[in-house]
Amino acid sequence: MDVPLSVGLATGVGSVPHDDVDEAIGFVLEHSPRLPAAPSLPRRSRVEGMIAQAAWGITGVSVLPDGSLLVDEGVVDPEEPLTDLGVGGEPFVGLRSFLKAVEGRTAPFKVQITGPLSLGIALHAVGVPATKAFAVASNAVKARAREVLQVAQAAAPEAPLVMFLDEPGLTAALDPGFPLPLGETLDLVSSALAVIEGRAVAGLHCCGRADWQAVLQAGPQIVSLPVGFGASEHTSAFVNYLEAGGWVAWGAVPTDKPLGETADILWRRLRAEWDVLVESGCDPIVLVEQSMVTPACGLATLALPFARRVVGLTSELARRLEDTAVRMGIDLGA
Repeated sequence: MDVPLSVGLATGVGSVPHDDVDEAIGFVLEHSPRLPAAPSLPRRSRVEGMIAQAAWGITGVSVLPDGSLLVDEGVVDPEEPLTDLGVGGEPFVGLRSFLKAVEGRTAPFKVQITGPLSLGIALHAVGVPATKAFAVASNAVKARAREVLQVAQAAAPEAPLVMFLDEPGLTAALDPGFPLPLGETLDLVSSALAVIEGRAVAGLHCCGRADWQAVLQAGPQIVSLPVGFGASEHTSAFVNYLEAGGWVAWGAVPTDKPLGETADILWRRLRAEWDVLVESGCDPIVLVEQSMVTPACGLATLALPFARRVVGLTSELARRLEDTAVRMGIDLGA
């Protein structure tokens, strides 16, 4: 896999707790300058939530001001999933403002869209039959991905672009009653990743437990998961993935529990996860070269001071990752 990124990166997962767009853009550029992530601002507008964004413009689906969906199931059409392909609407204010801020940038940056599995689950939950829901979601996400790729690359054509699919729905795929068999689930995700790959680095984020041995088969170039949520349980799969050139974005800073005064305990937890992989045969140089750090999940539900603490600790872990690479004699790159 060709992932044109340097060692020791910190980045965000997506949502931020701001209601002011300019403040949100300043926040992400300040705290992850080497790989800033386009923010979404669901506190500014509920339609900037991940499902509302993904469903915006789907034929037969209305996104209400509170971010919920109203569906006319008889009109929903997998062959014509989106009536509004653009990112000019209310759900994409954060994205548009971010792209304006990074115009002409030559260093990497990151954008994120909701994945087809999570969107399909949401459509099914509001009354669309499963087969139709996932077909609509697949086509809608691929169409949206192409549009976001186009506008992002137009803003900064010389910058390496990273695009993630946000797929919390992967946790539901573990349930015995999930409406899709495993093969179809992986095909749904891999077909969306295929639209991205070749035009951007294709990433996949899930902030919960998943069948990572299966998920890695979908082909993400970067996989993003919280520390302690599966890498050490699927060691052989992660070792093979890293040896094949895949990257891991380690969600090393929790967003759902109190944080200590320093990054020490978080660093020890991350290193403990790495130790398991190294003991299972992973080359430690490969592991360090192909790792970055993030918060475990988005920040939208957090108080702003706590969010600042989370991203500050994430930056500190990235510095420790970079220091580790230096001690190992690894070229840090650009």
